[in-house]
Amino acid sequence: MTDQIQRFLFDDTNVRGEIVTLERAYREVLDRHAYPPAVNRLLGELLAAVALLTDTVKLDGILSIEVRGQGVLALLMAESNPGGELRAIARLAEDQTLPEEGLGFRELVGDGQIVITLDPREGSRYQGIVALDHDSLAGCLEAYFAQSEQLPTRLWLAADGERAGGLLLQRLPDETQNRDRDAWDRTVHLADTVKREELLGLAPLEVLRRLYHEETVRVFDPKALRFGCSCSRERLADALLSLEASELREILAEQGAIETQCHFCHTHYRFEPPEVEALLAGDETPPPTLH
Repeated sequence: MTDQIQRFLFDDTNVRGEIVTLERAYREVLDRHAYPPAVNRLLGELLAAVALLTDTVKLDGILSIEVRGQGVLALLMAESNPGGELRAIARLAEDQTLPEEGLGFRELVGDGQIVITLDPREGSRYQGIVALDHDSLAGCLEAYFAQSEQLPTRLWLAADGERAGGLLLQRLPDETQNRDRDAWDRTVHLADTVKREELLGLAPLEVLRRLYHEETVRVFDPKALRFGCSCSRERLADALLSLEASELREILAEQGAIETQCHFCHTHYRFEPPEVEALLAGDETPPPTLH
């Protein structure tokens, strides 16, 4: 299984971790767009990161990470849900030339911020914001955990346009479990030796064996990951209702119908005049539209 996330922990310590590998889901995201290689790599890191964070915070809902930059890249966004579905998109800034292949994270995004949104099925929506003050996506996300979650967390991310991978370690707050006081420093030091090629080319268990063959590691069953888009006619209809009725009717008069496309998966949606009028009237079962 090439697309999976696997949880693990170190016995008799308060250190836990996750390791993720992506191939098919990553390629499905890239195949729907034509991004430059440098953007493809950063998008792969973001996909790995959003998968890691979704399992880390144990959210029953949608978690999204938005990198809002002021450089060549105006936006990077990835979403994940507990079902293991991932999607992502990038947007180049207007009037910018295509980035060179070797550009790094800060060269691509410039100044800006990362917005992490937790949207549970039940309960209140939460957003955390952290500045782009580090030279890597992993460094910025570590700063988010230090600021918002107040849990020491480290990430290692890699992507090459074909595969993406990531490793996360986190120190839990319950000191009663921490019989090994040096565990955090030791496990982080060992993780710092992981090579990009290993995150991308080795199976997760092989990576853990290479890093922690002298540690007692408890590994849990992996969870499958895949590309999936949460767009739907209902969500698009809700978005239409955020516009003024006069504006919607003006579009209908000019174009004959309202057509839109999901930026993530390119699914095309068409709303005919009777359907739009039914939405405006508050009818929950508007007439179906063939498309």
